[in-house]
Amino acid sequence: MGKDVDLKRIAELREQLNYHNYRYYVLDDPVISDSEFDQLMRELIELEEKYPETVTPDSPTQRVGHAVVGGFAQVQHQTPLLSLSNAFNKDELEDFGRRVERWAGAGVDYACELKFDGLAVALTYENGIFVRGATRGDGQVGEDITQNLRTIRSIPLKLRQPVDLEVRGEVYMPKQAYEALNQARAEQGESLFANPRNAAAGSVRQLDPKVTAGRKLDIYVYGIGSVDSEQITTHLESIEWLKDLGFKVSPYIKHCASIDEVWEFIEHWTEKRAELPFEIDGIVVKVNSLAVQAELGSTAKSPRWAIAYKFPAEQAVAQVLDIEVNVGRTGAVTPLAILTPTLVAGSTVSRAALHNEDYVKTKDIRIGDYVVIQKAGDVIPEIVRSLPERRTGNEQVFAMPEFCPVCEEKLQRTEGEAAVRCVNSACPAQAYERLIHYASRGAMNIEGLGPAVIQQLIDAGLVENPADFYQLRYEQLIKLERFGPKSAENLLNAIEDSKTRPLANLVFALGIRFVGSEVARELAAHFGTMDRLRNAAYEELITIDAVGERIAGSVVEYFSKPENNQLIDRLQDAGVNMVQAQTSGSQPLAGQTFVVTGKLENFSRKEAEETLRSLGADVTGSVSKKTTYVVAGEKAGSKLTKAQELGIPVLNEQQFLELVQQTGRN
Repeated sequence: MGKDVDLKRIAELREQLNYHNYRYYVLDDPVISDSEFDQLMRELIELEEKYPETVTPDSPTQRVGHAVVGGFAQVQHQTPLLSLSNAFNKDELEDFGRRVERWAGAGVDYACELKFDGLAVALTYENGIFVRGATRGDGQVGEDITQNLRTIRSIPLKLRQPVDLEVRGEVYMPKQAYEALNQARAEQGESLFANPRNAAAGSVRQLDPKVTAGRKLDIYVYGIGSVDSEQITTHLESIEWLKDLGFKVSPYIKHCASIDEVWEFIEHWTEKRAELPFEIDGIVVKVNSLAVQAELGSTAKSPRWAIAYKFPAEQAVAQVLDIEVNVGRTGAVTPLAILTPTLVAGSTVSRAALHNEDYVKTKDIRIGDYVVIQKAGDVIPEIVRSLPERRTGNEQVFAMPEFCPVCEEKLQRTEGEAAVRCVNSACPAQAYERLIHYASRGAMNIEGLGPAVIQQLIDAGLVENPADFYQLRYEQLIKLERFGPKSAENLLNAIEDSKTRPLANLVFALGIRFVGSEVARELAAHFGTMDRLRNAAYEELITIDAVGERIAGSVVEYFSKPENNQLIDRLQDAGVNMVQAQTSGSQPLAGQTFVVTGKLENFSRKEAEETLRSLGADVTGSVSKKTTYVVAGEKAGSKLTKAQELGIPVLNEQQFLELVQQTGRN
């Protein structure tokens, strides 16, 4: 009889505590005091200790779990967690509206929300119980941070209905909690977080959930990733449903009947954003109708039915304390302004790239100057202009050094180029930067192989060029500082995984001067194998529209050097992929080659190319007899002429839209 009573009381206490958590953390409207809540919690803890077999994952006592051993596991998202395309002014916002109406017709309405400046997460519920939480990661695969997310009180462990769904939200740290955290860290002599976004991200990725639990994080849930329901027809209806389920949703959301109304909402929050208790960096605009969203679909990177308006860059004034020079992977010597630490757009800026000697002269930036700084795209610090009216006469005009600051090779400037270069390919600074570039996300994407680890490997004499990564052994890594058995194993696995990257990634990773990721993709598609590429003649290279004389010359020069061919031979011997993968035949446009030219109304050229690639097509920059279709917008020019001469079918934009819609449905 006593146990039956206790079990009934456990159920009552869980229901009451979940309700009071919801009132306090979601509605911000508590109906009992903190001491009364603590008393109920203590009673439940005692009963669960008495009957440990009754403890369930959704119990309020299970908010803080055990530390994660060996890092976070990988999680496949049920549906891709895509990023958003950006608009930086009213014209770009109106372009978005016109693209939507071109696809979906007139009269489209929108839902506008604040763009919270935090960490995007996906929450999965099964039968109404919170079972998994993950970071965005690359949009397809994220990290399992379930234990840490359980500590955030505004995330319900149990929903009000036993539904299966995946929701998306933004974990953030309120300004007040951020300031208190940094004050505490300063008192302990610890490094400070640069901004609330970094604080939130760092807190969520702690290996010990107890640390996360003490950081006062919060969340707003803003959308459904996956759910089995046909009764919800609009985004705003989905937000109300999420609220009814027990999620904390944003009260700062508005239904707008037109882009003009959207702009009014943007103007309002551009002025009022500083009054909010948390950081935002823009406004998210979504097509309200879920049916229209489905019709519009997505590119490989972002949905066509949503856009993020980014606020104008916040500016501040700083002083230039010094101008240093850095040596990059191609030998370019770049001036770098050292600034008085200055808070801009939520983080402290203490340096800004000055690009080249001409840039410094044109902007007349001197050592000792006061300058206006901002973050381009709210991310990259840049100097907007100097303030000559504040000069005292003690400022110093900057002059580029005559010799490389690292290897002391005499610097050279080629006629017609802005960059001053160190031409010593053995320069240690260039070697270091080449290694960083090779391992970077856009290249071979070797997780865990960042600048600090690479410097550690260089200092230990383990690597000099990228081929050395593939010779690393467990017994070498385990001897290094901050490497344990698990981290050494993880790094070796990441290096092994990089061997299967597409040929285009490898071409980009080599760091050939003037060859960016897009040109690398064109070269891989055109030649198909590394051997064909490295034996390519200048005359063939310049026939590729994306290449041109300067890039063709650079490619030929790169492969003419014995040390570069030796590197490729070593990479090939290590098992690195050297062949362009064939497109899967199951994709609707597999085996077809497209060229996109001219100006399109509904897409940027890059978006159109990504859309085609997502359907299995090969996209190149030059028209040849192998081209299946040319997509031609306004002012198409020579590519259109060549297609007509070769008899290649040409699609106008409307025909292209119809093709994409048709193949996307099949």
